[in-house]
Amino acid sequence: MSTDRADCHPQAASSHMMKTTKRGRPYLKDTLDLFATLIVSLQLTTHKQYFRTFPNSFSTDEAAQNLASLKFSQSNRGPDPRDKSRIVTTTTTTTFSMTRDMAKAMCQHFMDARLIENAADQGSNLFKDRGTYVLTPKGLHVLERFISKNGINSDHLQPVFASQPICIKLLHLERRSADDEIIVTQSVITALFRRFVGRQPNYPHTTSSPQDAFQEYHERSKGVQLMDVQEKPQPLLGKATLVHKHCFAAVSALEWLCDFTSVVGREEAAEMAAQFVRFGLITLVSDKRKNNDSAIIFTVRGSAPGGNSPVSQHGEFRCTAKAIYRITDEGKRVAQWDEDSPSAHSSTVNLHERSSLEGSIIEAGSRPGTEATVSAADAKIHRRISMAEKLNTYGEAKETKDSKANVKSNTDRLNQILEEPSYRSLFREFLKANFCEENLAFWLDVEDFKRKFSITSSAQATVPVGRLGKGTPGQAAMERHHESLIQTAFQIYNKYLAPSSQNELNIDHGLRLDLASYLGEVMTNLNGKAFDGQVDASQASAFNATQLQMLIKLYSRIQTHVLRLMAMDSLPKFIKTQRFTEAKQWLGGDASDDIQFLTSPPAPPGLGEETGGAYITVSAKASEREQRQHQPVVGSAAVP
Repeated sequence: MSTDRADCHPQAASSHMMKTTKRGRPYLKDTLDLFATLIVSLQLTTHKQYFRTFPNSFSTDEAAQNLASLKFSQSNRGPDPRDKSRIVTTTTTTTFSMTRDMAKAMCQHFMDARLIENAADQGSNLFKDRGTYVLTPKGLHVLERFISKNGINSDHLQPVFASQPICIKLLHLERRSADDEIIVTQSVITALFRRFVGRQPNYPHTTSSPQDAFQEYHERSKGVQLMDVQEKPQPLLGKATLVHKHCFAAVSALEWLCDFTSVVGREEAAEMAAQFVRFGLITLVSDKRKNNDSAIIFTVRGSAPGGNSPVSQHGEFRCTAKAIYRITDEGKRVAQWDEDSPSAHSSTVNLHERSSLEGSIIEAGSRPGTEATVSAADAKIHRRISMAEKLNTYGEAKETKDSKANVKSNTDRLNQILEEPSYRSLFREFLKANFCEENLAFWLDVEDFKRKFSITSSAQATVPVGRLGKGTPGQAAMERHHESLIQTAFQIYNKYLAPSSQNELNIDHGLRLDLASYLGEVMTNLNGKAFDGQVDASQASAFNATQLQMLIKLYSRIQTHVLRLMAMDSLPKFIKTQRFTEAKQWLGGDASDDIQFLTSPPAPPGLGEETGGAYITVSAKASEREQRQHQPVVGSAAVP
C-alpha cells in the first residue's frame, strides 16, 4: 500500500509505503486518518442483506473501490510571507492506492481497531468479501475529530451522527514513535484501570423495560460490567459456599478496552489486561474451559520494586470464553471506590500511585519491557485542573472594587463554560428561555466560520480520466469551499448585523459603524452601487480571501463585545440556577479529571527515551446529546 503526497508544485511530489508495526498493522495514526478519509469519501446509504435493511452503511465493494485510489486534499490559508496584507492558499493532496486484497486487509485493521462492524453480525471479527458494514460509536468519535480538525464539509454524514450512539469520551494511550507500541508506566496503567472500572462498580440495572441502543451504550461506557460469582461448596474439602464480588468475564474486558480506548485489537487489549494482573489490580477467579478448548494466554514482564508492593515481575491474562476475573482490594483502592481506606503499602511505587489517585500523574522515562521507577521526591508532577475546579476558582473569588477585574474573572469563567460542550449546551438553553440566545448563537457561528476559513479538506475516490475537467480535485474543492465561505459570511451578517435583521445584535455603535463602512467600500467597488445596509450573497461572489479575512477581523471584534455582555449580564444569573449546580456536580466528578493530559518534556542530550501518558478526547455531539437527556425539560430558567 503506497501513498503519494504533492503540493501545488509538481516537483514536490513524493511517494512512500505506509509504515507498519512488528504486528503487521499500520501505525495507529495512519489507520485512523485513512479510516476517516475513506468514510468521508463514501456515501453511506441503506443496504439490504439477509432480508434486513441497514441504514447509513457501506459494502465491501464500495470500500475496496474507494480505497483503490483515494485522494485527500487539504488547503490552508495564511498570510503571504512577502506581503502580510495578502492571503495565500497552499493545497496538499495525498493519494492512497492499493489492490482489492490490500483494501480488504486495511478494512480488517479498521475492524480490529473497533471503528467499523458487520451490520448483519456484530459479533463477527472478520471483514468478509461480501458484507455490509456500519460505523461503531468509537468510529464516529474518531470521524468527528477528523472532520473538525481538517475543516471537512460533513453535511452528508449528519444523519449518521444524529441516529447512532457516539463514544462520548475516548481514552488515548500514548505510543512510542519508533514502533507504535503503548508506553507502559504505572501512571498510565492507573489511568487506564480507573477508566476501565469506573467511578463506582458498574453492575447491570435490573429493569423490566428494554434499553435502546443509546441507553445500553451509555451504561457500558461507565465501566466494565460486573457480576458476583458463587463458588459451589465442597464439603469433602471443607470448603463452604464462597461468593466473589466485583467479577467480570475476560471476553467482556477485551471488548470494553477495544470500544472505549485507543487499543487496537484483542491482542493489545489482552496485553493491557495482563498489566492489570501484573500490577495486582485484578486476579483470576476461575477458568472452567474444557480440556480440548483452545486457550490463548498473554504474558507481560517488567521490573518489580520489591518489598510489600503488589506489583509483580510478570502477569498473565487468559483470553478464554470461560475465564472470570475479579477486582482485588488493591484495584478497589486504585479505583477510589473507597477513598477513606488508608493504603497498606509504603513503597516508592505506591507513592506514585497515591499521587496519581490525587489527580496527578508522575512522568517517568520508559524503556521497552521495563518499568521506570523514580523517587517521589525527584519525580516531576503535573496536574490537570478539572473543569469544575476552574469554575469553582472563579466562583470563589471575592468581589473586588475593581470592576475590570470582575469583568475579566467572569469572562474567563464564561470561556471555561463555552469550552465544555455540556455546559455550553445548558447555557444556550438558559439564554433561549430568557430570549437572548442571539449573542451566543452569533459567537458560535463566527467561531465555526473562522475554523472553516483557515483550513478545508476533501476526500474522494479518483474520478476517471475524461470526467475530471480542469484543475485538480483539491483546487475544485477549494473553489467550492470559497463560495461556501462567502455564503456563510453574509448569512451571518444578514442574520445578526444587518439593520432590522432576524436576530439583530445590540452592539456598540462604533463597531456597527466600522462594519458598515468596510462593507460599503467593498460592495461599492464590486457593484458600483451605494451600500444600503443589506447584502445579497450573489452580489458578493467576487469577494477574495483577503477581504474575507478583514470581515473575520471585524466579526471577531464583535465577538469580544458580545462575550463581555454575556459575562456581565447573563452569566451571573446562569450560575445561580439549580440546573447549573446539578450539572457542575454531575460533570465535576468526572473520571476524566484523573487522567493527565501529558506533554512530554524534552529528553536530556543523548537520550531518546519517551514519556508515556494518557488523555481523553470528548465528542461534542455526544456530550450535548447526553446533556439534553440527562437534564429535565427546560422550564422557566429566569432568575430575577
